[in-house]
Amino acid sequence: MIRDYDAVIAGAGFAGAVSARKLAEAGKKVLILEKRNHIGGNAYDYCDENHVLRHEYGPHIFHTNSEKAVAFLSRFTDWFDYEHRVLGWIEGRLVPIPFNLTSIEMLFEKEKADHLKSVLISAYGMGKKVPILELRKNPDPEINELAEYIFEHVFKYYTMKQWGYTAEEIDPAVTARVPVLVSYDDRYFQDSFQKMPKDGYTAIFEKMLDHPNITVRLNTDAADHITVDTENKKVLADGEPYDGIVIYTGLADHLLKYCLGDLSYRSLEFDVQSHDGDYQPATTVNYPTSAEIHPYTRISEYKKMMFNPPAERTTVAVEYPYVYNRTGEKGNVPYYPVFTEESKGRYQAYTDLLKGISNLYLLGRLAEYRYYNMDAIVERALEFTDEILKH
Repeated sequence: MIRDYDAVIAGAGFAGAVSARKLAEAGKKVLILEKRNHIGGNAYDYCDENHVLRHEYGPHIFHTNSEKAVAFLSRFTDWFDYEHRVLGWIEGRLVPIPFNLTSIEMLFEKEKADHLKSVLISAYGMGKKVPILELRKNPDPEINELAEYIFEHVFKYYTMKQWGYTAEEIDPAVTARVPVLVSYDDRYFQDSFQKMPKDGYTAIFEKMLDHPNITVRLNTDAADHITVDTENKKVLADGEPYDGIVIYTGLADHLLKYCLGDLSYRSLEFDVQSHDGDYQPATTVNYPTSAEIHPYTRISEYKKMMFNPPAERTTVAVEYPYVYNRTGEKGNVPYYPVFTEESKGRYQAYTDLLKGISNLYLLGRLAEYRYYNMDAIVERALEFTDEILKH
């Protein structure tokens, strides 16, 4: 019975698994309820028929400046060096993304390219990362012209396909995640620690959850067992009051039975294909073109992220964005919160209903209605459980 446990956690992704391990090591008896038939959340991977470590929910690249996250995860994995590189299909050429000085060289004639590089370096300084919306506001006509070119060919259509909104309509933090680089650094990330787990992500979770104080139940929707009495400010476990720790990492609207309507998310679907040899020159190729030209946003080749990739066959995933629909045949996995004023207001209304319930905690990408990189949610969960254990 759930009441036999000191803590119950909804979800076995990073937020839930890290929290469970921390609580278990503090002597708490922990039950994890996982809706899916596997652990690992969206980081779940497995070896497929091509002997490729396939990321079921799209490519997950580990990069961080957090020593705390690295130290914790390194208890459960060895690493190998990996620096992620992305190419973008622009006017029939594959050029580095984020857009950088090499991209300029590849897309413009030498004289014009040299001039544009000089103007950019003079305006911002070598090594600067410039959000595209900031670049478009530059009053210099040459920089503005370049900014409009980059916006048109890198951001405009990709954003519309990915989010269903224009770049101007969504939170500026979204486009700021992929800045223009005034440098020749063609890595997608510039963090100090860029590595991948040697045996994949699922192996990390298996080791992390291998503790005598942790019990995992798969194929179990926590919302079927954990309910909230918002009027009396209590948590119920299978209909009975529960005073233990409850960490919920799932959808906030699902926990509360969608009483205020659905929160907005974007979803993804993957056309997974097998091919002989290698498929493309980089792990990921973006297609920032209109949906009429390429209805997908990117293609990822998983073996290029492996420690010992097979030579004979390869597995690629063609990525299509969808509006999230929890009852649909496609697009039924929530990936990215859509940060409109309406959706942020609805989420706030849901959290207002939960105020005053002292043993219920919302943690993670879905529960907190925000985007987390893997390292960020690991660090957040570590600090979060430290605070819980103080009480």
